Formats: sequence, C-alpha cells, structure tokens
Amino acid sequence: MTQNGLALTPVQIVAELDRYIVGQDRAKRAVAVALRNRWRRRNLPAALRDEVAPKNIIMIGPTGVGKTEVARRLAKLAQAPFLKVEASKYTEVGYVGRDVESMIRDLTELSVNMVKAEMMARVREKAEQLAEERLLELLLPRRPQEPFSSSSLEQVTADAPREATKEKLRAQLRAGKLDERYVELETQQQAMPMIEVLSGQGLEEMGINLRDMLSNVMPTRTKRRRVQVSEAGRLLAQEEAQKLVDMDEVVAQAVRRAEESGIVFLDELDKIAGREGAHGPDVSREGVQRDLLPIVEGSAVTTKHGIVRTDHILFIAAGAFHVSKPSDLIPELQGRFPIRVELDPLTREDFVRILTEPENALITQYVELLRTERVALRFAPEAIAEIAEIAMRVNTSTENIGARRLYTVMEKLLEEISFTAPDTPGRELMIDAEYVRARLAEITQDQDLSRYIL
Repeated sequence: MTQNGLALTPVQIVAELDRYIVGQDRAKRAVAVALRNRWRRRNLPAALRDEVAPKNIIMIGPTGVGKTEVARRLAKLAQAPFLKVEASKYTEVGYVGRDVESMIRDLTELSVNMVKAEMMARVREKAEQLAEERLLELLLPRRPQEPFSSSSLEQVTADAPREATKEKLRAQLRAGKLDERYVELETQQQAMPMIEVLSGQGLEEMGINLRDMLSNVMPTRTKRRRVQVSEAGRLLAQEEAQKLVDMDEVVAQAVRRAEESGIVFLDELDKIAGREGAHGPDVSREGVQRDLLPIVEGSAVTTKHGIVRTDHILFIAAGAFHVSKPSDLIPELQGRFPIRVELDPLTREDFVRILTEPENALITQYVELLRTERVALRFAPEAIAEIAEIAMRVNTSTENIGARRLYTVMEKLLEEISFTAPDTPGRELMIDAEYVRARLAEITQDQDLSRYIL
C-alpha cells in the first residue's frame, strides 16, 4: 500500500481491514469513518479544527469476535501510536492500582519509540558508513612505533601504507571474511541499581518516571566488551544512528503524533460499568469512570516527555456487556462515546472463512510453519469444515470464546505432527475430515475433558 493510512477513503480502509478480519462490517465502517474524520479535520481552517472532537466508539460483543483486531489493524493502517489497556486494571484515586493517566504516558512512550525507530531507519545508511569507519579503526589501530601486521589477514604486509591496508581490510570486511574475528568495544551504562530495585517494587506509576529524573545525575560506567566483528558492526551502527537522531525533535514529533493520531483501545469497559450503591470489590467502579472522564473529554497529562493533551486522541472502548449495558455507565461518559457498534456472533461459516481467507489465516500459518521442517501439509475442504464444526460445538457446550477456540482446536489437532516434524522431513500430509474426527473425537465427546483441553 503506497498511500498513507490517513489519506485512504472509508471504502479503502474497509477493504484493507477485510484482508485480515472476517465479517463485522458495521464495526469496520464505524472505525473507517472515524479514521477518515481525522484526515477531514486536518484539512479544516485552524479556527474550526480545534473545535472538532473525535467520535469515540464503543464496540459491543462477546470475546473472540474481532473487537481488538479491528482496532489494532486500524492503528497499523493509520501508522498511529496504539495502546490496548483493560479498564479493569485501573482504580479510583485513593485505591491501590494504576491511575488512568498512566495510559496516556504509555501511549506517549510508544509514540516516542515509533518516531525514533523511523528516524533511525532514515539515517541507517549514514550510520552504517560511520560504523564501518570505526570498526576499521578497531581492526587497524594507529601505532606509530609499530607497523600493523596480522597473519590472519590476507594480502596485508607490514610495510604497506596505512590507507592501502585499510582499503584491503574494508574489502574483506564487506565480503564477510572478518566476521569471526573479535574486537573490543567500549559501551556506556548508567549505574542505577537502586532505581532498578524501586522500579521493580511498583513505583513506576509515579507522575514523572523516577529513572528519568535521576538519569542526568547518576554516574556513567564504561564497560569493555569483546565481541565478534559481525556483532560489533551492528552495535556500532545502532550507536551511530542514535547520535545522528535529534532526540528533541523525536520527542516533539512523538508528542504531536500521540495527540493528533493516538488510538487508545479500552477493553473490558463493561467491568467498570457499575453505578451508585455498589459495595465491596465494586466500590471504585464509578470512581474509575469519573477519573476516566477528563481523559476522554480532553485534558493535559504530565509525562516525562512533557505535557500531552488528550483532546483529539481516539478512544475505542469494548466490552461484552453480558451483565451490564452501556446505559449503566455514568451519563457523562456515555456522552463521550457517541458511536455504538454491536458485533455479530461468529457462525460456522465465519469459522471456515477465518481458517482460510485472511492473509494471516490459521491454516496458512500452520502450513508455512511446518514447511520450515520440509513437511508439506494440505487440508481437504471437508477437514476445514469439520474443524469449524468442532470449534462451534465446543464453544456452545463450554465457554464461548469466539474465534480463539480455533487456536486450541488447531493446536490439539496438529500436536503429533508438530512434535514429529523435525524427525521426518520430506513428508507430504493430507488432513481430511476422518483424521480430524479421529484426533478430536475423545475430547469433543467428553464435555468435562473438552473444558480442560479445548
């Protein structure tokens, strides 16, 4: 795809999502419009641009029907920072647990890493050139009193001019002839053992990360490492790329990207959909909603990279809502999620399509995995139908976990083949309906056993 995700039309966005997700057309259309609205907002006059708020979405449906996958693929398509969190992990201020602002800090950190990786990729060629020069200096150190010589290097003589010797080494280095040699590198590490201990004890949720506050005052240790030339080249290239990247610009771009393009997927929203009068473990449900409200409405969150405004971050919430319903949320929070989309339960036909149609289809994954062992695996159409039927049956008789049931069924079905594959290369195997029934008959017939195994 050559177009930037934000420039795609809703029809094109749905077409891209169709490559990986079966069905759920209403959810795809809703997120496609939400993503296109971001592009539309950026083309508005500046005065109006800040007034247009994102249309946040609540996806309603049981587990395993594609809620998370829709949001994750949308973020990848838009090249946007994407964070998936569970609403049930957060607690009202005053209780032990994560505070809701931490999701914005996490999103900003993801954005910084994304922008940094992009900028490092742009300077990779220059960094590799600089790393090569440094590596050649390690291989051919300057010794005025002593001519360079090494019996392991071809066509290098003690009286050869330094530059000529260096060029010969360069040719050997690029040809991979020096990869097995060892050189010594100096790497820098900050001595922060106490900070590591504190971080491990859960203090990472403090407003500004303690590690970063003290990073400038802690001493830096230099450590010498003896590594092979091939590894040294990689380490030096990474070090040079970091030097070439302006971190102030990275942070500035990352904060803008988090604010303008960030997507937060808030799962298990139904778990905090309690109202007044709750007692015991449910006491902080409404409190979490009230803490969440300013984040979704738009507020300024302090992060270690500066202030991040949440006004235009897109929030996509999801939940099964079996016991509670969206109307059980506090009215103010309901109003910040104007779009409600109900996802369809998966049918047997959907399972067949999930197994075969998407680019990352389960059947394709297993065929390619076993191809690495030189085992050719093929599935008869009736075998795929039988797998779908068994998955549906187990979902009905035990717990309905949607398409995730296909993973457990496929893993059990191919357990023996996967185990013996390295010892039997060159085999060609056809999986038919009879094989599927034979491998899974005992489990599917015994409901108690299927609860444990499938």
